[in-house]
Amino acid sequence: MISAMQELLIRHAEFSDLDTVTALEGLCFPQAEAASRDSFSLRLKRFPECFWLAVSNGNVVSMINGMTTNSCDLTDDMYSGDSHYSPDGDRLMIFGVATHPLFQKQGAASQLMDHVIEQMKMQRRKGIVLTCKESLLPFYSRFGFVSEGVSASTHGSTTWYQMRLTFQDV
Repeated sequence: MISAMQELLIRHAEFSDLDTVTALEGLCFPQAEAASRDSFSLRLKRFPECFWLAVSNGNVVSMINGMTTNSCDLTDDMYSGDSHYSPDGDRLMIFGVATHPLFQKQGAASQLMDHVIEQMKMQRRKGIVLTCKESLLPFYSRFGFVSEGVSASTHGSTTWYQMRLTFQDV
């Protein structure tokens, strides 16, 4: 078990993690919402610097993945392609935050999100955008994300809310 105060090893994902991250995604999201192995393959090949893992005792327990871009909003076509990708983009679009069910509510995703936010600030990005279900609005609000209301996303035939974290000192 992970205590809320336990430090995890946080690292970037590598292509060799493809099967692990695909399996974790399948545990955390319904099939209609889960990223495919092909999508993860593309992300790990094109923008692995935007894919972080939290590891405990050698096991991946949580992950955050996304893409940097100059686009202002997260759109459904970003999930499976790379046409919006810009290594020097103004914002990180977070595609997914997933924590193994046995490790949920123990601080792993929070530690990982804190790390990602700090990395984006250090890289002088303007902010981070993500979409989430209504039940997760309070979780992301704790990090300073502000809800912009229902997203135009139809991904997985679910209602998504777009949230934005803007860095004031950039």
